[in-house]
Amino acid sequence: MLCRLTLTSSLAIAAALPALAEPTFNRISSFATAANMAEGENRARETSAEIMAVTEDGNQLIYSDSPLGVIGMVDITDPKMPKPLGNIAVDGEPTTAVVAGDMAFVGVNTSESFTEPSGTLRSVDLTTKEVVASCDLGGQPDSVAISASGEMIAVAIENERDEDINDAALPQMPAGFVVRLPVVDGAVDCEAKQVVELTGLADVAPEDPEPEFLSFNEAGELVVTLQENNHLVVIGADGNVSADFSAGSVDLEGVDIEDDGKIDPSANLTAVPREPDAVAWIDADHFVTANEGDWNGGSRGFTIWNKDGSVVYDSGTLIDDELMRIGHYPDKRSDNKGGEPEAVITAQYGEQPLIFVASERGSVVFVFDASNPAEPTLLQALPSGIGPEGLVAIPERNLFATANETDLGEDGAARAHVMIYERTEDAASYPTLVAGEGVVGWGALSGLTLDPASPSTLYAVSDSAYGAASAIYTIDTTTTPATITAKTVVTRDGAPAEKLDLEGITTDGEGGFWLASEGNTEKETPHAVLHVDASGAITQEIGLPESLAANEKRFGFEGVALSDGKLWLAVQREWGDDPEGQVKLLQLDPATEEWAAVRYPLESGEGWVGLSELALNGDHLYLIERDNQIGEAAKLKAVTRVALSELTPAALDAELPLVSKETVRDLIPDLQQWNGYVQDKVEGMAIAEDGTVWMVSDNDGVDDASGETYFWSFKLD
Repeated sequence: MLCRLTLTSSLAIAAALPALAEPTFNRISSFATAANMAEGENRARETSAEIMAVTEDGNQLIYSDSPLGVIGMVDITDPKMPKPLGNIAVDGEPTTAVVAGDMAFVGVNTSESFTEPSGTLRSVDLTTKEVVASCDLGGQPDSVAISASGEMIAVAIENERDEDINDAALPQMPAGFVVRLPVVDGAVDCEAKQVVELTGLADVAPEDPEPEFLSFNEAGELVVTLQENNHLVVIGADGNVSADFSAGSVDLEGVDIEDDGKIDPSANLTAVPREPDAVAWIDADHFVTANEGDWNGGSRGFTIWNKDGSVVYDSGTLIDDELMRIGHYPDKRSDNKGGEPEAVITAQYGEQPLIFVASERGSVVFVFDASNPAEPTLLQALPSGIGPEGLVAIPERNLFATANETDLGEDGAARAHVMIYERTEDAASYPTLVAGEGVVGWGALSGLTLDPASPSTLYAVSDSAYGAASAIYTIDTTTTPATITAKTVVTRDGAPAEKLDLEGITTDGEGGFWLASEGNTEKETPHAVLHVDASGAITQEIGLPESLAANEKRFGFEGVALSDGKLWLAVQREWGDDPEGQVKLLQLDPATEEWAAVRYPLESGEGWVGLSELALNGDHLYLIERDNQIGEAAKLKAVTRVALSELTPAALDAELPLVSKETVRDLIPDLQQWNGYVQDKVEGMAIAEDGTVWMVSDNDGVDDASGETYFWSFKLD
């Protein structure tokens, strides 16, 4: 089955609308899964929130935590203040949990090897927090589903392959299958277990089906994805296969297929197998698949199907296009499935049927109105933690929740989280910044400055995450969200300038800009101050003098400002000749290329503390001083200032004066307003004459990061 995809005009219009449909979902809280670990347990240990379910009263979330071998529980009676309920060990690797009454039924992988798979369905009493029964499944379980009546459980026995063998290709025996288990009086009737064989159905490795995900409809029918086999199977309420068909392939026009440090959706892909992962019924006749892809495909989108196998709708490049528009496109995954849609669920909120599609690598959940399955309408994009995989709808409480599996818990990095959203009449709080018409791709914003002729226009730069196409972005702040109206690539000798790590920008007053490039000698990226004209062409490039170069470290220039024809630059952290806890504020005369400096005193803190930006306003130089910590570990994100009268720099070979500073704003409450975890990198700041301060955070190019960019303003006191 091969179909050529073009974006329907109605969907293209809906996706481009600046105002999102009401009502909307907004995140109201986040819960770090490490909080469920017992007192005295090593909370830096890896944990996770993978597939998630909710109790029938809507007050508890249950998620599988593979690294710890437990299911975790969260009390959301007050969804704005989730509370830990602890973990329950399940003696194996939990994959999926479903809930009926006070019981959770958990698929647990107990396999000793790929060739000897095994697993059980454990029954867990949520009141006593004990495993009360186990049922041998005869293989390695993946997805678990429960019927609408609660009278039948189905388990996809994947018996997954060893990806290190034969380039991960099929077949690799033993074959997978589906197990159906009746539930009687709240207990699984293991003796009545029914095995549904799936061999001989798929065109790809028919002898080795690997069922990945399954879902019941109201009539008790099951739809099952065979991801690696690129196939779909419908099992009737009687347990017999009623239909099966290939998931087919797509042609994609205008996608980015290179991991090359730039977002460039100019390539085409032909006959890409969909290889669907998650699946969910929309109504009695239609279901939707998230086409994550695997060893041989991944169409970067989702598909709506009729249960007879006909395609009702395919999203084409929409997911990647939208990720690029909102700054969440993961360029490092361009050569392997792009935004990678993995999870999908459906739910009815009032009269509105909704589809939720999670981009695992873009760390975003897209919400669609599915009133017409042939023309779903994009409503909004929800920010999530890193790697959303478990999605839960709680329409009776107007709530929605995500389980985000990635845990980077070392060195103050982001933890795995459960995030909770509420559907209200309020305006959507995210995204805060989007690309306008004609602007393709952005992210990793690291410096900010004002247009002196237009206080509503700002300019930003991106850092080394897009070092192959470093750019200057023009931002219109009069729209909500703010809009990037132009993208000017920085060029050298007519070609995109490489080996740049832009961290600062200021206008030169004549239509051009001064840029600060942080540098990293180990990566052959020089520390440099650059002048560019209005077209982005480099017209002057100033490197470090020998006295600075002799002591340089990779934590270099962060921010640049122009005062009386001279440039001020902040150095992020101590270099070799700096006393501990002190960094340089450098002054550069671009006309003579002479340097001078003062020293700035840093606060102490966990991890490291350094400077991220500077800006001039009135008789002060303002700076961003921060630690490199995330979430609850973050303690210092602040705006400080130094009086210009103290900025009397000395020559680099002289004793450098130490300035005094004043803290004028704690930025942590600002960063908490989006109700996620506190982001690490507040990196851009610009200040208008009236004291309006604009701030932007660096989303790290969605690389081991949630991809969230916060763009906001406040007034100086």
